[in-house]
Amino acid sequence: MLAGVPFSCLFFFLSLVWLLPGSLAGDPYVFFDWTVSYVSASPLGVKQQVIGINGKFPGPVLNLTTNWNVVVNVKNDLDEPLLITWNGIQHRKNSWQDGVSGTNCPIPAGWNWTYQFQVKDQIGSFFYFPSLSFQRAAGGYGGMIINNREVIPLPFGLPDGDVHIFIGDWYSKSHKELRKDVENGVDLGVPDGILINGFGPYRYDQALIPDGITYQIINVEPGKTYRFRVHNVGISTSLNFRIQNHNLLLVETEGSYTVQQNYSNMDIHVGQSYSFLVTMDQNASTDYYIVASPRFVNSSDWAKVTGVAVLHYSNSQGPASGPLPDPPNNYDTYFSMNQARSIRWNVSAGAARPNPQGSFKYGQITVTDVYVIQNRPPELIDGKLRTTLNGISYLPPTTPLMLAQQFKIPGVYKFDFPNKLMSRPPKLDTSLINGTFKGFMEIIFQNNDTTIQSYHLDGYAFFVVGMDFGVWTENSRGTYNKWDGVARCTTQVFPGAWTAILVSLDNAGIWNLRAQNLDSWYLGQEVYLSVVNPEIDTTEVPLPDNAIYCGLLSPLQKNQAQRIDFSGAESIPDVSKTIFFLLIISLIGTLVR
Repeated sequence: MLAGVPFSCLFFFLSLVWLLPGSLAGDPYVFFDWTVSYVSASPLGVKQQVIGINGKFPGPVLNLTTNWNVVVNVKNDLDEPLLITWNGIQHRKNSWQDGVSGTNCPIPAGWNWTYQFQVKDQIGSFFYFPSLSFQRAAGGYGGMIINNREVIPLPFGLPDGDVHIFIGDWYSKSHKELRKDVENGVDLGVPDGILINGFGPYRYDQALIPDGITYQIINVEPGKTYRFRVHNVGISTSLNFRIQNHNLLLVETEGSYTVQQNYSNMDIHVGQSYSFLVTMDQNASTDYYIVASPRFVNSSDWAKVTGVAVLHYSNSQGPASGPLPDPPNNYDTYFSMNQARSIRWNVSAGAARPNPQGSFKYGQITVTDVYVIQNRPPELIDGKLRTTLNGISYLPPTTPLMLAQQFKIPGVYKFDFPNKLMSRPPKLDTSLINGTFKGFMEIIFQNNDTTIQSYHLDGYAFFVVGMDFGVWTENSRGTYNKWDGVARCTTQVFPGAWTAILVSLDNAGIWNLRAQNLDSWYLGQEVYLSVVNPEIDTTEVPLPDNAIYCGLLSPLQKNQAQRIDFSGAESIPDVSKTIFFLLIISLIGTLVR
């Protein structure tokens, strides 16, 4: 027995390690216990219910290092099912941990479940959030840092500190009210505010900002350089981020080191993450504004919707005052597109591995599959307002896709997602993209909506190789950046424009491709990409021992009433019962077809 360690704690630790998949062994483990619950907060001066983690809003930041194994025990103290997704974490060969409706059964209210994943071959700035039922609109989000291993130097000097900034539009309505509005075709309208780290705006204008709102203060030391990791965790609003009188030296976005360039401001779209080096090189005659303001909006009501925090030097001589630093022209989408095009991959820097990022010469790889994915404004399908990709509004099955694939249940999904918009009425369907393992896919997003959209792919980093206004044609490939297009997981698509990405399908699993704008996603703008390794791969992570079963597999799930410390979803021990049950399901599926 280890001195000073109670037997019960040692037993719990050994039991948890025993549960971990063998493929995760060999690298350090970190353990987190989370309770996700409603907490009271007053971000805009009026008390409301938000989603917190361990009583905090926003939730905790996970400080990790490349290849660490992460174990997060999540207890759901909400009044509805919950899943947490890890925006940008690739879950190599392990989409069981992705935390979206196609990969996992929801954690029922009052239950807990343990996520177990490895941040394999990744570095950078990411965030997590609840993926179901519009819950992100109520919070539940937080940050993730993946540091370089010590053997791989940073491509810049070690910063004096990390500053985490979560920006996003915010409504005083609950997420339940908002999702009902979206279901009923009610426009979300102008948000009630823009939050920075869960706080409302500093009272920079007494005519616009009421008294009594708590705001964020970022304390810094003169002469030091900090790494600001900024995430747009909002619902649907693109935001321009800037710090008064300070340059933003862009160094990384969503796991890729970038060519280092100074910006006075940066457009950050829903679901995107950036990190900047900011040097405290001003004379501190006053504090300085940190601003997140809406982009591409045309109503005077938006003028009062600006997030403002305060940058406070330790030797500051007074509070921030006067007008906010000017944003770019609000209607100039060309400025924003050119800014996005200027973000390039640092091909000479090492990242998760010692070899330079640019050693993967994506521009020389032959494309095996092409998908031109078009969206449209919301439209009625079977009497309900829905959004679509290539005319299909995704219909989530009651049995997650990964479980249906694992147990070979027929009729749950189809591999018939079209590679272009078909000339037919829009429809509801569970239609998947059938990706080729180790293929190289080109995806063109064509935005036929009137608002900017951003799209995210789980399981991968893709190369953003082109974007322009107008309709994409095959001649558009002549404008592609085939050398240093940045690799990331979320990209913006401007209205009336297209964005092209390339992705190497080397990660087996079923992966979610979605609109990050919550209203578009909630109404059906998503699809799943299935990538199956045709050979037996012993390193692919199997079905977790603690899997929760639902839908057609509900009879395999037992009650969780006796579980206290960690999840270990029990399966029916009688193998013959399980086999008999699956045969019945297979027979039913065959008859249905």
